Amino acid sequence: MASPKTASALRRLGEDLREARLRRRISIEDLALRAGTSRSTVARLEQGDTGVGIGTLCDILVVFGLVDRLGELADVRKDDIGLALDSERLPQRGRSSGTRRAGTGRSAGKQSQSDGHEGDDTDPDGVAF
Repeated sequence: MASPKTASALRRLGEDLREARLRRRISIEDLALRAGTSRSTVARLEQGDTGVGIGTLCDILVVFGLVDRLGELADVRKDDIGLALDSERLPQRGRSSGTRRAGTGRSAGKQSQSDGHEGDDTDPDGVAF
């Protein structure tokens, strides 16, 4: 069973597909023939039926000349939430020289190591954490 949001979105999609068909003056029978499906499947799609396959939707979009838009639905370059989450997972680089605390840089870590003291945020190779 589809969620209310899914059902609503599919009803709107069905209405838009019906409008696109009517604007093109294509009958349900003709659209079904061109898309390689049945009249009842086209009618079900236009009603927002959740059981109509995505392949059928693609075939109808091909008939309308709109299939390229389907590829834009989940375009990762336009996924603001996904892009933001992905950028949060990028490895953090060391602080810029303007914000580095005294004694915490790479050379300071090596110096403190040679004195027998470990730096607070560097490993033995002087790599900051």
